Amino acid sequence: MGIQAGMQPKVLYQADQNYVQTMKSVRHHLHSICRQHVNQFVQVQTIDGQVVTGRILGCDRGMLYMGVQSHGGQRAFYGGSDEAILALVLFELLVITLLYT
Repeated sequence: MGIQAGMQPKVLYQADQNYVQTMKSVRHHLHSICRQHVNQFVQVQTIDGQVVTGRILGCDRGMLYMGVQSHGGQRAFYGGSDEAILALVLFELLVITLLYT
């Protein structure tokens, strides 16, 4: 199902330019914070209220990768250890709390 010849695509949504700049700024700020705390244990709360505790593995292209204990219920990738890798979108994060262990 492609676009028929001569028809223009209909824009359903286009973000306001101020919103785009704000989101880029927030993403950059969160990326810097996460990179400074790689391998540290944190608790993250998303804007939807999900709370995740784990270790920051890395941050890349707007994503935060956390090592979490696999409990079977989270949407995570599984590697060769008892730790699952959970990918979270940076701009969906509301709170990141550094946990001292």
